[in-house]
Amino acid sequence: MKIAISGICGKMGQRIAHFVLEDTALRLVLGLEYAGHPDAGGVTAGGVAVVSDPEKLQSCDCLIEFTAPGPTIEHLDYLTRFSKAAVIGTTGLSPDDINKIAAAAQKIPIVFSPNMSVGINLIFRMLKDASRALSGYSASLSEAHHIHKKDSPSGTAKKMVDIINSFNFKVKYEDVAVTRQGEIIGDHAVTFESPVDTIGISHHAKTRDIFAQGALVAAKWLAGKKPGLYSMEDVLFGNI
Repeated sequence: MKIAISGICGKMGQRIAHFVLEDTALRLVLGLEYAGHPDAGGVTAGGVAVVSDPEKLQSCDCLIEFTAPGPTIEHLDYLTRFSKAAVIGTTGLSPDDINKIAAAAQKIPIVFSPNMSVGINLIFRMLKDASRALSGYSASLSEAHHIHKKDSPSGTAKKMVDIINSFNFKVKYEDVAVTRQGEIIGDHAVTFESPVDTIGISHHAKTRDIFAQGALVAAKWLAGKKPGLYSMEDVLFGNI
């Protein structure tokens, strides 16, 4: 599978590239960066061209996108025109942006998740079971990230709120306890409380590699898939 990486010169892009280059089932063919980026026009450590022209997406099978809402939505037009798959882990997207991703997924296969970590997506599934079983409990959430993270609460925390609220909890996004400190990769915790016990479900990310590795699992899963909007739950659990 031929892989293109958007934001290839950033921290996440570099780690994704590292794992693509180590995977014999994948081949890195293209790196995208914004026009004017100091590394655009050069090559990566793996000898792959870094370009700012999305027309070059013709050369890939799948784009892995962990950037900002603007370029993420811009690239959809090229991906649909060239019939290329996408793995999208961008956060901070507006409802209109998400609708555009859904519209593009009618033409191409897309895995879209606020968090590509296998561990976090296991947590999402655990939260469904816990929320279903713990009727009558109260729920609270906390999350912590590095000081550079722009969205607050994170897309992952919002997803957790959406999951538990689908089982009649009444947690608001603004109720999430948010910390932005240092270079924290990502911590998330949900606590269920009753008069007789406390139940906690949490996840601590040690490195960004968990997101990069999860994205590659998603990219390989997309091979041969029909157009559609898929989640990491589809990737990991299918119809189980």
